[in-house]
Amino acid sequence: MITHIVMWKFKAGEEENMHKFLDGLKALDGVIPQIRGMQVRVSCNEANAYDAVLISKFDSLEDLDIYKNDPRHVAVSQLCKSIRETRAAIDFEE
Repeated sequence: MITHIVMWKFKAGEEENMHKFLDGLKALDGVIPQIRGMQVRVSCNEANAYDAVLISKFDSLEDLDIYKNDPRHVAVSQLCKSIRETRAAIDFEE
């Protein structure tokens, strides 16, 4: 099992678009078959370095790659790229 974690810091004034992006991301769960589980959360602490996090599960790195390149994921990601300041990601095997 592969765990894929992504954290984002969004530009000031982009809260509405942040939620639009995160809702779009959540909507992929159950639609892209390679996703085995997904959590999308917003930070409750303004002092944190990041505003939101994605924790998702995949059977393999190949499945993660399929997800990343799925046109539905790519479409959702386009909004994120235009409103984020920074992004950090890590993948690990369980």
